[in-house]
Amino acid sequence: MDDRAIEGLPIRLVIAIVVGVASLSIMMSMLSGVGTLGTTELDVQPDDEVINAGYNSVDLTVIDEQGDAVEGATVIVSSGTASIDGIENEKSDANGEATVSISPELRDNQDKGTLEIEINPPAGTEYEDQRENTELLVIDD
Repeated sequence: MDDRAIEGLPIRLVIAIVVGVASLSIMMSMLSGVGTLGTTELDVQPDDEVINAGYNSVDLTVIDEQGDAVEGATVIVSSGTASIDGIENEKSDANGEATVSISPELRDNQDKGTLEIEINPPAGTEYEDQRENTELLVIDD
């Protein structure tokens, strides 16, 4: 009879448990990332990326990664290095288009600036807006 087999059993059991727990944690982390695999990044395309300071009506189109129009997304335009009063927002229509009326201003001795655009995806969808969107360039007319 071999006495080492009985002494080695608990060590083998501990090793098996450690390997099992490590494998389980790797599998769980993979599963937790599955929810984000189904998301689609949104982007916005302004009809004109360069606008003049002063009153403007800007047409913006919200699209997904495949270039398809997205309805019901909220497009938000805010101050960057150029400024507007507050924040302007508008929902995209069935064609993914939203028209925002803004009056950007530049500071003294500033000949150009930018306005930032964000997108709030439609509620209950797999869309997200994590990457930076195109900015509107404002130039002094």
